Amino acid sequence: MKAHHDQHFLIDKNAIGRIADCADVKGKTVLEVGPGNGALTRALLDRGAIVHAVELDGALCEELVDLFSEEIRDGTLTVTHGDATRCPLPPFGMVVSNLPYSVSSKITFRLLDIGFEVAVLMFQEEFARRMVAPAGTKNCGRLSIMVQTYAVVQQCFTLPPTCFSPKPQVHSMVVKITPRLPIFGVDNKKRYADVVRALFTHRRKTVRNGIRGSSGILDPEWAKRVIDVLPGEILQSRPEELYLEDFATIANFE
Repeated sequence: MKAHHDQHFLIDKNAIGRIADCADVKGKTVLEVGPGNGALTRALLDRGAIVHAVELDGALCEELVDLFSEEIRDGTLTVTHGDATRCPLPPFGMVVSNLPYSVSSKITFRLLDIGFEVAVLMFQEEFARRMVAPAGTKNCGRLSIMVQTYAVVQQCFTLPPTCFSPKPQVHSMVVKITPRLPIFGVDNKKRYADVVRALFTHRRKTVRNGIRGSSGILDPEWAKRVIDVLPGEILQSRPEELYLEDFATIANFE
């Protein structure tokens, strides 16, 4: 099978097994985004999962249908041709995927919005490390805040380029994401997401100037009111200096 759409197929059997064993998938309905050559799909099926695979490449979909014709007939596998960042997704409880690098962020945000029991996902190592960067540190960004607001992220292990074909230029990291309720209450999820996006769009500016300059994202009237009441300590900070509680304080203001 040829790699398409930024996909690097897993070829290391040990790595495939380790990923499939990160969560107990037996009897679970598992979403797999970008199944590629079907190696991880096979490992999940062997462990008793019911797999819904979503693949962007039509030619790969046809090959997967041929490869897994028996599993498709018995209902343990479905193969959907579509873009997982926007197409309707089948119902699922868990996610196990070697994600195409270019859609890592979009898929992660979409999955968090839909909700799941647990997700085992492989990313570029640098992307995964950004995801777990603590709030209040310089490596922290929109991804870090949004994921850590709604989930606990566990770094499982890294994989070298030799585990893939074709070999990527970078190391990869497998993480396990378990959703939880926010530690600091979020009254309005959309506004919270908009505030985080607005502030990190202007990450070099202070919070005051970031909110003021985000009329395309935040309601200007609301922005003016919140600037008038927020403590100076928050307004004078830059986004990467804020903690989860600070983002909740800003977004919860009516």
